[in-house]
Amino acid sequence: MTYKVAFVSLGCAKNLVNTEQMMALCRQAGHIVTGDPEGADVAVLNTCGFIESAKSEAIDNILELAQLKDQGKLKKLLVAGCLSQRYPDDIRAELPEVDGMLGTGSYSDVVAAVEELMEGEKAEHFGNIHRTYEDGERIVTTPPYTAYLKIAEGCSNGCAFCIIPKLRGRYRSRTVASLVAEAKKLAASGVKELIVIAQDITRYGLDLEEKATLAQLLKELCRLDFHWIRLHYLYPEAVTDELIQVIVSEPKILHYLDIPIQHCNDNILKAMRRRNTKAEIRALFAKLRAAMPDVVIRTSLICGLPGEGEEEFEELCAFLREEKIQRAGVFQFSPEEGTLAAAMEDQVDGEVAARRVELVVDLQSRIMDSYNEERLGTVMEVLCEGFDSQAGCYAGRTYADSVDIDGHVYFTAAGLVPAGEFVKVRITGVSDGDLTGEIED
Repeated sequence: MTYKVAFVSLGCAKNLVNTEQMMALCRQAGHIVTGDPEGADVAVLNTCGFIESAKSEAIDNILELAQLKDQGKLKKLLVAGCLSQRYPDDIRAELPEVDGMLGTGSYSDVVAAVEELMEGEKAEHFGNIHRTYEDGERIVTTPPYTAYLKIAEGCSNGCAFCIIPKLRGRYRSRTVASLVAEAKKLAASGVKELIVIAQDITRYGLDLEEKATLAQLLKELCRLDFHWIRLHYLYPEAVTDELIQVIVSEPKILHYLDIPIQHCNDNILKAMRRRNTKAEIRALFAKLRAAMPDVVIRTSLICGLPGEGEEEFEELCAFLREEKIQRAGVFQFSPEEGTLAAAMEDQVDGEVAARRVELVVDLQSRIMDSYNEERLGTVMEVLCEGFDSQAGCYAGRTYADSVDIDGHVYFTAAGLVPAGEFVKVRITGVSDGDLTGEIED
């Protein structure tokens, strides 16, 4: 039998890659793959269960899909990913609308699960989350000029606030050969911006029998026909001189580095079980800026970890004012059950933590505005993402802007500019974190 299988992906880009792999498996099995659950036989919801807000989003999506079932517009609902891995008993007890589940070790069982559901059988697959496998084919769902390359699964860092190792297993690198083969296919399909991702790309290759490093992998990827290679999630203590040298020497690798530091106070960093100090973070940033004066640093920050008093928070704000990190995602501490931080003493009041997030976001927005103003009058390379009918002009991104998380450049042009084309844009204005400009002939 041929079934119509709809896919909905929540959470991070790493999750999206797993969704794309499940889509390819279903298509290979002869099923029809769609992004619209209405009218489908089975909807596969790939969930995130990392923090409270992600869990709420996943449950809201389950309930929305359940409504389609009630209306006769959807037959079966299969929940995959982190939420099902983390809360299988709760889903069975409290969400009877869910017909089947796939854990994070069982994405490759999606075809079996779909067919079991449609044959009236129970479908629950919870395989080994530490399983090492070479990721298979994908149906890439990002725009044709941009794609992710996930180089590893899981995480072994063991940060006190993070549940991911328990949901995704220990860190497992893919082989260089499998990654280069996948990257070649992406390049041949017209991908111009390759975004290298994993929970921590700096640990890449250290677990392989034939030891490899991120630096070595990047040299291989730079031989392929990409225009930009973007790096996401470099842990500060593992950024080596060899890696910096490769980034500096390879023109395809963007001087945009996503380095999650989470905090700067040494006691908070120690409580988080991070492996670096404030002085070491400062030294790394100074080294990167000396090697690449145009480097744009993105980071992640947590406000409200247990033990963070006003003094520690003020230290973080002073650090941000001094370092002028151009990009930052700011999160309120979420006491996730099963993590060390959830059981710590000196929990910070939720309202206090939320207020601290607001203050850091406001501080960071001023730093970003200052950075944007420095770009006025310069000519920047922009990856055009198409015509924005609402803005009445074209929209695109510079090297300093990663997809879905950073700002845009809105620019005018006398002629047609296809999506996926790189153009030179003179920056003429700043607007709410975005830039405006005009194409330079």
